[in-house]
Amino acid sequence: MINREWHLLSRPVGWPKPEDFALVESEVPSPGEGQILVRNKYLSVDPYMRGRMSAAKSYVAPFELGKVMQGGAVGEVVASNAEGIAVGDHVLHFLGWREYAAVDAKNAVKVDPDAAPLSTYLGVLGMTGLTAYAGLLRTASFKEGDVVFVSGAAGAVGSQVGQIAKLKGASRVIGSAGSDEKVKLLVEEYGFDAAFNYKNGKVSDQLREAAPDGIDVYFDNVGGDHLEAAIGQLNRDGRVAVCGMISVYNNTEPAPGPRNLARLIQTRGRIEGFLVGDHYDLQPQFVQEVGPWVASGALKYRETVVEGIENNLEAFLGVLRGDNTGKMIVKL
Repeated sequence: MINREWHLLSRPVGWPKPEDFALVESEVPSPGEGQILVRNKYLSVDPYMRGRMSAAKSYVAPFELGKVMQGGAVGEVVASNAEGIAVGDHVLHFLGWREYAAVDAKNAVKVDPDAAPLSTYLGVLGMTGLTAYAGLLRTASFKEGDVVFVSGAAGAVGSQVGQIAKLKGASRVIGSAGSDEKVKLLVEEYGFDAAFNYKNGKVSDQLREAAPDGIDVYFDNVGGDHLEAAIGQLNRDGRVAVCGMISVYNNTEPAPGPRNLARLIQTRGRIEGFLVGDHYDLQPQFVQEVGPWVASGALKYRETVVEGIENNLEAFLGVLRGDNTGKMIVKL
């Protein structure tokens, strides 16, 4: 049996190019002691993967050249040499970018395809959802009555941040997105109070119009001019949770920092970065609270699904371009 997998051939400079990667054929691996063989059904592509393609020191090791890349995946167990996981079970793991994976059972989590669609365990009920939950409620110390601004608000994380804020009693939720269609989605489907297309004018001007009384929380997925605009609108004791800065991931030169950081003195504001991996203790609370919201339809989600392992790279590049609405998923 043939296994197809994506390898990183060279470290991208600026925007990743197709020649930096290769779709390679290999033999389907045999599971060793304590391992399971998983036929992946859905793969996740996420902005953070761009950082792992560079050699720079970061919070996670870079992808190795000439070897298969990694990412979230959910699939069906087709062979097992591990107790507690049987053939036919479905599991979540982090050996994506390939069709078959031999996974250490201790690094796999069983999921129930009858409780929710398998793809949701990569998004709304998975790492993406927990990122939104932990970043808003713990890092940004959200409290009822806050005015919340979310950048990248039509994306997988941002769309959940805004909805959770509304469900938790935010007085006003504002989102930015990259198209008029996405802006309409934020207001009409996700229940944002206001939204704007950042391509239609200066972000600072549009945010000021959408939040004339300022903001208490900014959930940052973009960085750049969005972060500067948010600092400019922060209220007293405002909080900024930095989840990502997709606007600078492909820069070849250091991006200029916000020019108005001194305003944090006046507002007693706080900027704090976070990684979801530091907040897995919230997972049970997250599932208990968010699961019923998803089941009842109180929390809505979208997925952009790309078919075929051969299109995995294009799906990833689409995330960097902002092509996706909600979570970008590759279906095998």
